[in-house]
Amino acid sequence: MMIKTMKRLSPVALAIGLGATALLGGCSEQPAQNTQTASEPAAQVAAPETEQAFVAPQISVQLWSVKDALKDDFKGTLEKLAALGFDGVEFAGDFGPYAEDPAGLKAYLSSIGLTASGAHVQTPQLTDNLEDTVEFYQALGIDALIIPWDDRAFNGDDVKAFATELTALSEALAPYGMQVGFHNHAQEWANYGDTSYFDYIASHTPESVILQQDVGWTVHADKDPIAFVRRYPGRTLTTHFKSDVPEDSDLLPIIGKDDISWSAIYRATVLDGGAEWIVIEQEVYPDGLSPMDAVAASKAGFDAIIAE
Repeated sequence: MMIKTMKRLSPVALAIGLGATALLGGCSEQPAQNTQTASEPAAQVAAPETEQAFVAPQISVQLWSVKDALKDDFKGTLEKLAALGFDGVEFAGDFGPYAEDPAGLKAYLSSIGLTASGAHVQTPQLTDNLEDTVEFYQALGIDALIIPWDDRAFNGDDVKAFATELTALSEALAPYGMQVGFHNHAQEWANYGDTSYFDYIASHTPESVILQQDVGWTVHADKDPIAFVRRYPGRTLTTHFKSDVPEDSDLLPIIGKDDISWSAIYRATVLDGGAEWIVIEQEVYPDGLSPMDAVAASKAGFDAIIAE
């Protein structure tokens, strides 16, 4: 989700042979050994060939993508998203007529074939009001609470305090069976010492902290989304798939109409990252498309890619 100027899976095991990287073990607080640095290009990352069971994640949509439509017609918008074939939705603070009734919202989602894949939650909601926040999202059936923005995440040594806070929140949420996570923008890919801010956060938090990579922002920052997943295996449990193209490009910021290697990113995100949810997000609406039509186009592009 762009701010300022961005249940758990019941998977179906698709036992197919894929040429992909071997699934790595758990991640410690230090990044996995990898000869590629955060700034090296994608072409330098090679994966060993192996065959293993591929467990297909569920597909969600970040509701920020259709935020205006949601305000105008909450239920109608959710029903249109369900008709597009999404399995779930990721909330970003708008609960329509269910703001005081999360259990009712969960039941409504179920009635139209959707579930809540997670939610973007601002830091103060977790640090200042943890018990009420937990109660609300548990009733909604959510156990992945993702912080979408925090100024400290890219502001000099403030990132150290932020990483410490993420660690503390992870420990506080564990007894409830919930996880905290962090969602990157381009700013977190800026250099911090001999690494990036996002890498610092990843390597200074426990593996229980979800690293919700926004692939669009990673590409926008000219970094390699596959390399990031492989540096921190098992931690991209929920990942944003969002297109990004240069402003002067003839390509479109729609999944499948850009030049992003989505198939390879998808395989790595699942096999190395352990993705349980792929969350499609659309923040740019090219060629006069409405937000809903742009979301539908990216969903169709993604469906075509994973069907290959």
